[in-house]
Amino acid sequence: MKKRKIDIAVVSDVHLGTYGCHADELIVYLNSIEPKRLILNGDIIDIWQFNKHYFPASHMKVLLKLIGMASKGTEVYYITGNHDETLRKFSGTSMGNLHIVDKLVLNLDGKKAWFFHGDVFDASIQNAKWFARLGSYGYSFLIRFNKAVNWGLIKMGKERYSLSKKIKNSTAGTPKFVSDFEKSAIDVAIDNEYDYVICGHIHQPKKEIRTTKKGSCTYLNSGDWVENLTALEYSFKRWKIYRYSHDKLSPFFADEELKDMDMQELLSSIMTGKKQGEMEGEPLSE
Repeated sequence: MKKRKIDIAVVSDVHLGTYGCHADELIVYLNSIEPKRLILNGDIIDIWQFNKHYFPASHMKVLLKLIGMASKGTEVYYITGNHDETLRKFSGTSMGNLHIVDKLVLNLDGKKAWFFHGDVFDASIQNAKWFARLGSYGYSFLIRFNKAVNWGLIKMGKERYSLSKKIKNSTAGTPKFVSDFEKSAIDVAIDNEYDYVICGHIHQPKKEIRTTKKGSCTYLNSGDWVENLTALEYSFKRWKIYRYSHDKLSPFFADEELKDMDMQELLSSIMTGKKQGEMEGEPLSE
């Protein structure tokens, strides 16, 4: 099967080593693309909940796939998150095309993009890490229980149901937490004159242009591979939210914005990208 060539793919919150991780689906997705850069935006390995008795072959295949992509020429940036914060001691380390960093700034077609996991804006983690860990274990238990429920639903010919999403969406404090998180990320991005701010952490895939009195910025969140099974893709100067349940192996042109592009504009975009290839997309010093 021919792979889709894209400039950047962003994946976050995979939580390898937990029962909720959809490793098989992630492998399918990674096998369908050929990105110039792959950005792993935190919580790829769940060291918080690491259990030596549970790390199935499918989870190991994800790690091998990521290493394989780096060895074949894809620039892989592993941005550390809170669940894999142990890796922060190795920040700044590069092994061939694999780089471990805490944050990343790229020049994308003349625009500055700021990538980071986002846990720095989570007050529960900054102020009471033990409480955040307790909540993480509770979430993991709920995911395991949800798997058993869905097994029964599928046997009865019914659709899957996400208990965790239902509970989170019905919790009074959740919308405010998400709103505060997004506002903090956007305010800091605008203050630093970034055109894009790309986060993970809250498991809420999103793409939205936000404007404040100080300026505007495009906020993007890559979601997760526990419930939403989403990623971000950048190509032809456009960002797209990839949703496994809907897109699967569909081409990048499924993006409605690209459908409306004039063919001459599309060709011009591609040619411009080729001419600027050596200058664009390189990490910027801060």
